Amino acid sequence: MTRVLLADDHAIIRDGVKQILADTDDLVVAGEAANGQALLKLVAEQPWDIVVLDISMPGKNGLELIKLIRQDHPRLPILIFSMHQEDQYALRALHAGASGYLTKESDGEVLVAAIRRVAGGGVHVSEKLAELLARERMPKLDEQPHARLSNREFQIFEKIVSGSRLTDIANEYSLSIKTVSTHKSRILQKMNMSSDTELVRYAIAKGLLSTPE
Repeated sequence: MTRVLLADDHAIIRDGVKQILADTDDLVVAGEAANGQALLKLVAEQPWDIVVLDISMPGKNGLELIKLIRQDHPRLPILIFSMHQEDQYALRALHAGASGYLTKESDGEVLVAAIRRVAGGGVHVSEKLAELLARERMPKLDEQPHARLSNREFQIFEKIVSGSRLTDIANEYSLSIKTVSTHKSRILQKMNMSSDTELVRYAIAKGLLSTPE
């Protein structure tokens, strides 16, 4: 039996995944975590066959958690299961150490197949993600401005264009207002823009605005 550790801050998502896996005879959700701290504790306490992880976790986000897990458990398979489309986080997740990326729009059969593949040592990438990986290997003559951002900067960029105030961003990620302001300045500089309005227009044009989970 493949023991799945499921990390998602939404109980309704965890319940849905458990119900899907309950219909299989080889997969079981043997542990759940609603935040990064709980996830890291469970990973340290017992062995798992795979971690199914959301990107948008409270405190440390999925990208940070992948790196932390990789430090002590380099062979533990990680499948990202996220509301974010591939263009937003998939490449970053794979570079951080994930073995697959799946959006929550996928049906149950695709989720089950992805978990089996990743738990078995394979990699799960969609056709769209495969195209992104191929483009990444090509000369970066037309690199997108948002691709210049670090993972943390991209996180904050997403929050800004979604309408979050700097104080809210600082509280969510346990950062000081000064640090968030510095990140915002770097985002504007790297993307060659001068205002929140420009960032929002860019995000809309590129399809980078996420709807709430």
